[in-house]
Amino acid sequence: MRVFVTGASGWVGSAVVNELLATGHSVLGLARSDASAEAVRRAGAEVYRGSLEDPESLRKGAATADGVIHTAFSHDFSKFVQNGQDEMRAIAALSDELKGSGKPLVVTSGLAFLGGGRLATEDEAVAAGTHAVPRDPETPTMAAAGNGVRSSFVRLSPSVHGDGDKGFVRMLIDIARAKGVSAYIGDGLNTWAAVHRFDAAKLFALALQHGVAGAHYHAAAEQGVIFRDIAEAIGHGLNLPIVSIAPDKVAEHFGWFANFAGINCRASSEKTQHDLGWAPTGPGLIEDINQGHYFA
Repeated sequence: MRVFVTGASGWVGSAVVNELLATGHSVLGLARSDASAEAVRRAGAEVYRGSLEDPESLRKGAATADGVIHTAFSHDFSKFVQNGQDEMRAIAALSDELKGSGKPLVVTSGLAFLGGGRLATEDEAVAAGTHAVPRDPETPTMAAAGNGVRSSFVRLSPSVHGDGDKGFVRMLIDIARAKGVSAYIGDGLNTWAAVHRFDAAKLFALALQHGVAGAHYHAAAEQGVIFRDIAEAIGHGLNLPIVSIAPDKVAEHFGWFANFAGINCRASSEKTQHDLGWAPTGPGLIEDINQGHYFA
């Protein structure tokens, strides 16, 4: 299968590209910069120049492919609202190009604000506007499923971890270094679902091949890792004190990351594993942190 991958040089997207190539697919990788293009080329994929801000470029890329995996997103939090709007337009453009074809479109979504601390399952839908993050990839993806596209989405855990991670764990490490302590909030019993990057990539490939239109798939190898355990692993790795932060001091300590530090996400992937045969094998989050590469 020839697969058009957006975000092909990104943290998740590059792993997806490698997984697709390893399993016999060919890949057309979207790149918006020379550096991204070189990374895609080194991976062994064909480079396609374009961007999320240029829907026409996305349509043309999708038109040449047998399926699409969309992993691209700008994590510039200073313009998060704009980024969310750009993403919705991008998904709409991809969907419009694939309309009526029955081709697969696998879109990246998230688990972070699903469930509110109870165990979230694949049967749950996220109502737009129910949380503070201005991002809604699921509404256009579901719309595409009703227009002859085999569209589904993979909900990533708050932590997609592994060597080279620049996501939430790396951000916590940077805050700990800056503050001189590794902190958790209150009793620290809020949880983050977690998945290793390579396991997430395998799930995207399975969803491309076998996913059902309108399906929600959960990239959660661990249902919920206790945040205090994450803070302790970081504290030990940095040789810093591990402390509790009172709820009224969270914004002062964590800054813009406060909402993410307070995530309470527990998620099941039982249905995903059953339906797609997904079997995560990577190390758990705490084991991964303890390997030391996060502190190199």
